[in-house]
Amino acid sequence: MASEQTFASESESIEPGNVNETGSVIDNEEDELNRASTAKPKPPTDGAGGGDADDLDAWVKSRQLVKPDNQLDLTEAELSEEITKVLTTTNTNVVHNLVVYSFKEEAYVPLPPAGNTVTLLKFDGNSLHIDSDEAKYQMEESGEIGYPLPAPRYSLMEAEAAPPKTDDGEAGEGGEGEDQEGKEGEEGAEEAEGEEEAEEEAAEEGGEAEEGEKIEEETADAAPAAAAAGGKKRKLINQFNFCERAALTFTNPTRNVDTQTIPPPRSQYGANVLQWVIYDSYAEDFEQQQKERDKKDDKKAQRKDELKMSKQELKAAQAEELNKKYLKCWQILERMINQNIYKDIAHDYRYWEDPADEFRDGEGTLLPLWKFQYERTKKMSVTDVMFNPYYYDLFAVCFGSHDFMKQPSEGSICLFTVKNPSYPDYIIMTESGVMCCDIHPKYPFLVAIGLYDGNVHVYNLKENYREPLYVSMGVGDKHIECVWEIKWGPDMADGEINFYSVSSGGRVFNWVLMQNKLMVTTIITLFLENGIVSGPDGTELRLRSCGSCMKFHPEDPEIFLVGTEEGCIYKCSIAYSSKYLMTYRAHNLSVYRIDFNRFNSNIFISCSGDWRVKIWEDMRSEPLFIFDLGSAVGDVKWAPYSSTVFAAVTNEGKVYVFDLNVNKYKAICIQAVVPKRKNKLTRLSFNEKLPFIIVGDDKGTVTSLKLSPNLRQMVKPPKKQQNLEQSVLQVQKLEKLLSLVRELPEGEIIKDTTTTVQS
Repeated sequence: MASEQTFASESESIEPGNVNETGSVIDNEEDELNRASTAKPKPPTDGAGGGDADDLDAWVKSRQLVKPDNQLDLTEAELSEEITKVLTTTNTNVVHNLVVYSFKEEAYVPLPPAGNTVTLLKFDGNSLHIDSDEAKYQMEESGEIGYPLPAPRYSLMEAEAAPPKTDDGEAGEGGEGEDQEGKEGEEGAEEAEGEEEAEEEAAEEGGEAEEGEKIEEETADAAPAAAAAGGKKRKLINQFNFCERAALTFTNPTRNVDTQTIPPPRSQYGANVLQWVIYDSYAEDFEQQQKERDKKDDKKAQRKDELKMSKQELKAAQAEELNKKYLKCWQILERMINQNIYKDIAHDYRYWEDPADEFRDGEGTLLPLWKFQYERTKKMSVTDVMFNPYYYDLFAVCFGSHDFMKQPSEGSICLFTVKNPSYPDYIIMTESGVMCCDIHPKYPFLVAIGLYDGNVHVYNLKENYREPLYVSMGVGDKHIECVWEIKWGPDMADGEINFYSVSSGGRVFNWVLMQNKLMVTTIITLFLENGIVSGPDGTELRLRSCGSCMKFHPEDPEIFLVGTEEGCIYKCSIAYSSKYLMTYRAHNLSVYRIDFNRFNSNIFISCSGDWRVKIWEDMRSEPLFIFDLGSAVGDVKWAPYSSTVFAAVTNEGKVYVFDLNVNKYKAICIQAVVPKRKNKLTRLSFNEKLPFIIVGDDKGTVTSLKLSPNLRQMVKPPKKQQNLEQSVLQVQKLEKLLSLVRELPEGEIIKDTTTTVQS
């Protein structure tokens, strides 16, 4: 290190023009560098050679190996042992025996093993070397050169004018002039070769650039190739700059995508084309053409009749059509205005929940919402209410009278919607009071009604609903007394629509909607059991029973229950018209309503004018539960959301809501809806989707009430069965409740020992 520093100090002192140790003058930089590289460093002047020993020790210390503490010490034999390592092309990371599912073969197919070669870049080019055989063959075939060449030194005009030579050595078409031009071209080529030799010599002497030589060599090689091509014009794409450009794009791997579909239906058809078959087909086509011509003639005749109509009739027809359009627009505006007016009630109808239910133990309340009225029906009584099975916010209200001494001269059925509580959407007026109605579950625009005079009507709300679509005709084709209830039945085998009705005359009729009229059939005639009396002449007479209500079994459409004014409930069948399947001695006064449980079809409920509400089980003569409400019960209904909740209305103007799972002895909600002395509640109906009910009174008013959370509690599933549906849990809840009532000692029956509910 000391010697290197000394050399550096000496070399820095040397400058051009100075005299070195030998006395010669350094003329240029190259001599100076040569002498500096061969110069030996001078020994240090201080000390007698001690500097070299220190440097040697330092160098030896720096060359000593540093071993880690945990390094393994090997013997000489182990160090001299040779260990052989073999390199193979086997890739241990490649997965063998790999399979994939093929939708085409519908089985698992083994994949071919992956290779050891990894391709980083793959590019298929189309360039050929000009000296290759394939390039020469292509140039001979096309007569063109696929890449640009630099311009030759001889004149391009002369090269183009030179005629091609044939195999015999004679010139082609062009004559002597072309021969002279060919000679001039040869002389020009010789001069070009001489110039090329002179340029090469000048380049060797003067050191010209190598690019000029490459251009001259390419020009010399291209000239005979162009001549061999037949003398055609060369296609020079770009004489200055030409290059091929390519883009690298990612190629997506192919995959098989198969789908399994149901094959299209196929059928084999065969027929013999005979003369009379051809004749019949032509005859049918001719008839079809005649019908089309008749239609066109009818349209023309109709237009002529319209032209012949008087101006007043035309104006009246146009005014009627215009009024229909105006009426629709006004209905939309009226609905929007009412929704803004009753904005607070609409919010409560959807979102309000009574927060006080958290502090009530097993009790609930009813929140009054809208009241629905119609001016012409204020003095009438609400005889029936029913929600549309398809449109959950639309319901029908029947107006008539239950007082037989004060029957109105007209009746009505109105369809209200909660979106427009101020006015009904549909109004149908009748000549007699409407006592009941039913909306078809499959066709929600068909409405059947029963009248006080024993007639039945069917209306189509999609068309002219002010006039009935079907009307019962004649004295024999109708009930002789008031129609109390009407129910649509399942479609018949031929697809015909039909419904059933019951009246005070003691008959159950089946009405079938034919093409032009209603066809009526007597299903069963109700007679009193042990009601045989002897006449004055000694003949025996059977007394008829007066039907008051009817309900079909939800699972068996042939079974239905009929309530009578004598207090009995008869289980009947459509297939057997002579006998009752079961007789329930239910009440002491007239049975007003019967309803089946939504979750267990063997359980049904009934109400009567004797103040009682009773729950029955099929084929069991005694009731399971009995409740006394202290007043005549006009209607009772099971809730659609719970198997143990039902509601009832009384003549005192109160609504009772029971939940047998919470309390089996009294109602969990008793609320007065109308004044006790003035109004009486007559009918009740649950909404199928939203938690509210509607009740009607004897003054033509329908009130909507929302149920509080305690009145519609759902069943919580057990911890081990969290995935059970609510319908299954409701069935289990009802079965558990009924098991407590069914377990009775032999011979013991339920005694009717209930007391009046004190409200």
